[in-house]
Amino acid sequence: MKRLALILTLLAAPLWAVQPDEVLGDPVLEERARELSKGLRCLVCRNESIDESNASLARDLRLLVRERLVAGDSDKEAMDFIVARYGEYVLLKPDVTGANWLLWAAGPLMLLVAGGVGFAYLRRRQTAKAPTEAPLSTDEQARLDEILRR
Repeated sequence: MKRLALILTLLAAPLWAVQPDEVLGDPVLEERARELSKGLRCLVCRNESIDESNASLARDLRLLVRERLVAGDSDKEAMDFIVARYGEYVLLKPDVTGANWLLWAAGPLMLLVAGGVGFAYLRRRQTAKAPTEAPLSTDEQARLDEILRR
């Protein structure tokens, strides 16, 4: 039973797509490269980081990150270089600057608008007068009685 639990645990662990030939010899640089790779989106897979993706473009991006770090770039310089080349879409978590603030605020704003519309609808419905119905005429009442007798 313990073996089964161990096997299932190993199978559930995330598998990284980094190939052995991509790994840097310096463990500090490799750790920095891994951290940067976790924040970059695979442009083929969309919602996977380049560290998790097996796409060839993700491999190219991983190599580019490592190349920039080996060249002496800081983490920020390496990220700025990649964003300048591929655009902000390459970031898994874009900054809340420029036009991006509207995208970040759209969800909460829509929730507030929907809540306001719902509140106004319920408030108006609560204060509305109930429709008044005219009593049945004698002909209508006679017809209803006849239908109910059948």
